[in-house]
Amino acid sequence: MTAVIQGISSMATRQVLGELAAGYEKQSGAPVAIESVGGVDAAKRVQGGEYFDFVVLAADAIDKLAAAGRVVPGSRVDLVHSGVAVAVRAGEPAPDISTEDALKRAVLAAKSVGYSTGPSGVALVKQFERWGIAEQLQGRLLQAPPGVPVGSLVARGEVALGFQQLSELMHLQGITVVGPLPAAVQITTTFSAGLCAASAQPEAVRSLFAYLASSATAAAKRSHGMDPA
Repeated sequence: MTAVIQGISSMATRQVLGELAAGYEKQSGAPVAIESVGGVDAAKRVQGGEYFDFVVLAADAIDKLAAAGRVVPGSRVDLVHSGVAVAVRAGEPAPDISTEDALKRAVLAAKSVGYSTGPSGVALVKQFERWGIAEQLQGRLLQAPPGVPVGSLVARGEVALGFQQLSELMHLQGITVVGPLPAAVQITTTFSAGLCAASAQPEAVRSLFAYLASSATAAAKRSHGMDPA
């Protein structure tokens, strides 16, 4: 029996990794099991010494784990580039977000704004600060708990305007994806895989990484709202 290749990832790549892992298993016969949780929690669990063969997180988080000795230095493989989109509750009118100014107006007009705990959420708050509207938004910003999709808060009516990776919004029921952020302020996160230093099967993991980064996976990545890295 081939040992299961065990991975952990943030929620942003859950859907695409599930499809790609199934494809690799079919091609190679090597079973892959990936647990998807909030990115902050995933990093903490790897940092805390929990056993995984590999981890998929934002590139800078992989680099931090490598610096801490939890990921093998030099093993990082960039997989996808993921952009942020905007969503409203299904049935609600979609605001104009076609330009930076239009997006700023939409944010100011929203009764509440939801964002994630991931790197895109951090970048979004910095954008509000650059626009000089952070103070005006006090009391209207709601950060989704780790592992909870912003879109689920939108679907329940808890926030009027939700910001998160397109890959996390596009599969959710009860929301309408208005579209991606305008190019001038688009927030793009590179998600990467890293070989965990504790892995007992590094060669199997490197073989999996080669498949995940191959051109054969490009169509699947795009179908989940991401661009191949």
